[in-house]
Amino acid sequence: MAQAQAQVAVGQPVPDFRLPASNGKTVALSDYRGKKVVVYFYPKDMTPGCTIEAGDFRDAHEEFTNSNTVVLGISPDDLPSHEKFIETYNLPFLLLADTNHEVCDMFGVWRAKDGSEGVERSTFLIDEQGKLLKEWRDVKVEGHTKMVLEAAK
Repeated sequence: MAQAQAQVAVGQPVPDFRLPASNGKTVALSDYRGKKVVVYFYPKDMTPGCTIEAGDFRDAHEEFTNSNTVVLGISPDDLPSHEKFIETYNLPFLLLADTNHEVCDMFGVWRAKDGSEGVERSTFLIDEQGKLLKEWRDVKVEGHTKMVLEAAK
């Protein structure tokens, strides 16, 4: 499968999207106008790299909040999986279920890899008006959250 053509570009408005969230509501990107938004895409709940990444965002949550920034995690996992992940690792931010990978496609992070398909670990920083400020693709977990936090400040 070829990589989906991303519909997002740095400096451009990010198309609004709506996904079911771990709080039981449907969340839209536009719900967060007036705040910066970190949207991080990760492959799968409860896996080693994703657990470390979620823990790093959890540990920096207060600093993101103090920088007027909301963190949203997105993976193809369903809500029950997200709820277990949040409960197990005490995650203070919402996880969104992109089970049909429509938002993953919009951001161009749904990829063919190792003979199957899945999410390429990627993070996007969106400004208070909904424009894409910065993107990190094919992320290595170590030190990543710190870079995102610096950019958010």
